Amino acid sequence: MELSMMLDYAGDPRRAADQAAALEPAGLDAVWVAEAWGFDSPTIMGYLAARTERLKIGSAILNVYSRTPGLIAQTAAGLDALSGGRAMLGLGASGPQVVEGWHGMPYDKPLGRTRETVELCRRIWRRETIDHHGITDMPLPPDRGTGLGKPLKILTRPVRPTVPVYIASLGPVNVRMTAEIADGWLPTLFIPEKAAAVWGGPLAEGTAERSPELGPLQTVAGGLLAIGADAAAVRDLARPQIALYVGGMGAVGKNFYNDLAVAYGYEEEARRIQELYLAGRKRDAAAAVPDEFCELMTLCGPEGYVRERVEAFREAGVTMLNVTPVGPEPAKLIETVKNWL
Repeated sequence: MELSMMLDYAGDPRRAADQAAALEPAGLDAVWVAEAWGFDSPTIMGYLAARTERLKIGSAILNVYSRTPGLIAQTAAGLDALSGGRAMLGLGASGPQVVEGWHGMPYDKPLGRTRETVELCRRIWRRETIDHHGITDMPLPPDRGTGLGKPLKILTRPVRPTVPVYIASLGPVNVRMTAEIADGWLPTLFIPEKAAAVWGGPLAEGTAERSPELGPLQTVAGGLLAIGADAAAVRDLARPQIALYVGGMGAVGKNFYNDLAVAYGYEEEARRIQELYLAGRKRDAAAAVPDEFCELMTLCGPEGYVRERVEAFREAGVTMLNVTPVGPEPAKLIETVKNWL
């Protein structure tokens, strides 16, 4: 099992990147960079490539609407070149509020776009000449442009013939596709004890269609990390994030994270969290998050307990434990957990 962390994307990106780079000597294996509707992740990933020597660097996530498949492939290939083959491409459909509200793109065909983007990226990295017509046309047909477009292949030579592709997915159909075509899976709000009941079927169905060349599906999941006699109290720091996703990431009936909370068995609580959050009562929404939800998606408590949580994630199929160290000595936390893996 590898050890990674998610970069804080809401604050000073340079400071956050420097803090992540400082954890490389302690044993951190990878760092994931989100962008949401804040700073873009490729710029920060390039900075991380220059600041580190060994860390894998991944996007988590680039959405498949605001960039063309060609640009996504170029971005991943560029990062891979700058980092000497350490890039990971995290992709996802995001959601209609971000895609339509921020990027001004219609939220259509999310699964088809994701599948097509993965296919085109891999073809581009192999330096194929691209003549593809689907959701994306490469080149654009003459009747939709100037008629000057022609099939092209990437000008530069990628460092590797492929970059590992991770897909962020939650719904059963999307998870099935992820298990079929992706190198790895980026689930959100992952509870190891409940994962098999929610995703076991789709994962098995997708794996049955998976190419042997891809190898086993890698899974990235984890949560807040704190070790100590009083560390259980750190779990409460997860409340605002859970409330944001379950309550605020989408409208009523159009929130994938709320659907997940319902699938976990928190149906009434999920309804209440969303009701409070959308009413602007964010603190009340956070307080309404079940204690069990906070506990099971984090790794906070005495050392023996945290070791048990690590094993719970491992037994649930997690191959890269993604943690957010909390406390005055993050390097010590990373080193401790890395030694358990």
